[in-house]
Formats: sequence, C-alpha cells, structure tokens
Amino acid sequence: MELNKVVKRLLVTEKTTAARDDLNKYFLEVNPKANKVEIKAAVEKLFKVKVLEVRVMHVLGKKKRMGRTIGQKSSWKKAVVTLAEGSRIEFAEGI
Repeated sequence: MELNKVVKRLLVTEKTTAARDDLNKYFLEVNPKANKVEIKAAVEKLFKVKVLEVRVMHVLGKKKRMGRTIGQKSSWKKAVVTLAEGSRIEFAEGI
C-alpha cells in the first residue's frame, strides 16, 4: 500500500491533545486495510520521527436515525502511535 494513502488524518480532541502532551501519543485515522507494520513505516517516513509502538482498533459506525429511516455511519480504523522520547510531529503542534 502507498505510504501517503495509509494515514488519512490526525484526530484532534481534548483527550488526544492531553495524550499527545503527556504521553507523546498521537491518534490517527488510517486506511482500514493497513496493518501495524505499514502504519509504522508510513508515520516514520511521512513525519520523520521514530515510532516505538502502534496500537490499532476498529471503530464501528453508529446507527443514525432521520425520522422513520435508520442509517448507519461508516466504520473506520484508528491507530494510536507512541513516539520515541524527543520526537514530535511538527504538523500537529499548532493545532
């Protein structure tokens, strides 16, 4: 899989910002077909950092209702990437 298609976007919430500042962990939305090895290689190559650990989880889409009809949001894959001490993703620092 191409490296630029593995990482979709950086997840920014209060919880992820606190984890980024305290534990040096970054939360990313990734391609559902990507595995841990591909995610690690993509993050190291794209952001030029050293990755220690990658944890992956599938987030199931929620059911949503509009009147009588019931739909469902798409499921997606989330990765929690732990970086080595002193490594930072500069792109995420201003957010």
